[in-house]
Amino acid sequence: MNYTIHQLQIFLKVVQTQSITKASEELFMTQPAVSIQLRNLQEQFDIPLTEVVGRQLYITDFGKEIALIAERVIQELDTINYKTQAFQGIMTGKLSISSASTGKYVIPFFLSGFLQANPGIDLLLDVTNKSRVVESLKNNETDFALVSVIPEKLSIEEEILVENKLYLVGDTAVRNEQKPLIYREEGSATRLAMEDYFEAHQKRQRKRIELTSNEAVKQAVIAGLGYSIMPLIGIQNELLNGQTHILPSDGLPIKTEWRLIWLKGKKLAPASHAFLEFVRAQKQEILKEHFDWYLKY
Repeated sequence: MNYTIHQLQIFLKVVQTQSITKASEELFMTQPAVSIQLRNLQEQFDIPLTEVVGRQLYITDFGKEIALIAERVIQELDTINYKTQAFQGIMTGKLSISSASTGKYVIPFFLSGFLQANPGIDLLLDVTNKSRVVESLKNNETDFALVSVIPEKLSIEEEILVENKLYLVGDTAVRNEQKPLIYREEGSATRLAMEDYFEAHQKRQRKRIELTSNEAVKQAVIAGLGYSIMPLIGIQNELLNGQTHILPSDGLPIKTEWRLIWLKGKKLAPASHAFLEFVRAQKQEILKEHFDWYLKY
């Protein structure tokens, strides 16, 4: 046997994504490079790790067993690195955060100073929709979740970061009633807020467009496809350069709060505890430096 750690890491990513194409994208490698490393790993075994049926890649039962072992190997390697850094007096460990998609305009500013001060900490930030964020928190797959709506039937603790304000936005300052409304996908907190608003203020709605990311909605609004209720935090540049306009509407803005939440009673690892303490200590300075325009709007 002469396989490498790099080959095991690539194989794990292929197992996770069930696709060489997706694995190559997430690893920032070319598809041929991933395929070569996967083939080199396969040559170490007489039993297939993967199989292709039609055009779909599948992991064999043997491959799944090898993946479990490989995952433990990588974790132990990480432990060696963390222990080495710990003996050097460096804060080490992993910090995992699952963030609702619009939270990507918020959480980086609370992470930047902390990660610079603690280079031994590795960050895993998963940006997805609210449903997936809540699910990962519920399953204890992440240390913290960043949400703007508190999940129901889940006992949590929280640290409020900044207010979330949602406005009706279009490409011009005057609304054309013939244009449709543009919605986020099911499971999005923004989608839910928009549905609640129009249910209360406009019983009849034109045929709507559904898009699966805040950026896609923003670009559709800029292109004049329709109107949408969007978080102010994500459209600063577009407002300044006149690509988008806030349309006065009764009952708007909708206001919630971006908050960092974690399972009640969860014993936070040292890296997670250190991050929470950093946020609490530096929050006002971060808001003043990076969100002053937003808080005054």
